[in-house]
Amino acid sequence: MFPTQAIRRFRERQSGRSRFEQTVLPHLDAAYNLARWMTRNDQDAEDVVQEATLRALRFADSCHGADVRAWFLAIVRNAGYTWLRQNRTHEPIGVLDDDWQAAQPAEQSDPERLLLQRLDIQAIREALEELPVEFREVIVLREMEGFSYREIADIAAIPVGTVMSRLARARKRLQASLAARAVEEGAPL
Repeated sequence: MFPTQAIRRFRERQSGRSRFEQTVLPHLDAAYNLARWMTRNDQDAEDVVQEATLRALRFADSCHGADVRAWFLAIVRNAGYTWLRQNRTHEPIGVLDDDWQAAQPAEQSDPERLLLQRLDIQAIREALEELPVEFREVIVLREMEGFSYREIADIAAIPVGTVMSRLARARKRLQASLAARAVEEGAPL
């Protein structure tokens, strides 16, 4: 290979990496969020996102004009399911951080109110953790990441009707779980 060809190829690879960094890397938080809810563990989620990122870099040329965020999260989802198949026997349940909840206005700084909100958030997390992974993923993609039904269908490679059905079942299970917890604690529904 002539030196000019080598330089051209090097520049093309660098340009591809730069494009990858600009288009895919901004979605790492969403990727981690999905992986975290799938694996239920911080370190395992990091492993899944790392594997997915390597896959995305390897196959970056296959993303032509597609929604990069949806394309990348589909790769994360697939990497997550691969991880679950390989490690299903020890799927630990961990504690999540509060990144996904919105910041609280200053008038809600009452300690009692903050404690009740924290308990509510913990109850929701625990109810989400109890859902089967198929339901967790659609809830996370819809409610936390804001994807449309069509985008979720593309990411999960399932029909839109299945997305709608899974979301309805997931919401119903969450509602039942939270209602049961409220009854156990004697709280009003």
